Amino acid sequence: MSELFETYRGAVYPWHCDHMGHMNVMWYVGKFDEATWNLFSSVGLTREFLRDRNAAMAAVQQDISYKRELLSGDVVAVRSGVIEVREKAVKWVHEMRHAVTGDISAVCLLTAVHMDARARKSIAIPTEIAEGCRKRLCHYETKR
Repeated sequence: MSELFETYRGAVYPWHCDHMGHMNVMWYVGKFDEATWNLFSSVGLTREFLRDRNAAMAAVQQDISYKRELLSGDVVAVRSGVIEVREKAVKWVHEMRHAVTGDISAVCLLTAVHMDARARKSIAIPTEIAEGCRKRLCHYETKR
């Protein structure tokens, strides 16, 4: 089993904050999305790979637990890992932490299906991608 690894690092800007003064949920989703593409790239699911094979990844489940608010000026780091690889689907976790304190701010669990982009139907994950995902497999307690 591998450890979670850093897939995103950034800052909370004033325009990321809502009228209550903390980062709005839409920005958590955006930062987790950027982390996803870094995770995908690390297992071989690059833009080029998907384009050349007329393939796509479709998110089918997303669950975010918000643990601590983030404020303008906070620096955040997201660490990620694969939880499960099935024939046509992958499940992974993102853990967002305040980069200075190390406190967990949010945890996101996602599941995506590998698809034929033209037919819009699920297809088997290519062997080399499944192997890349297995190298990123981690044990993650989802009740953190």
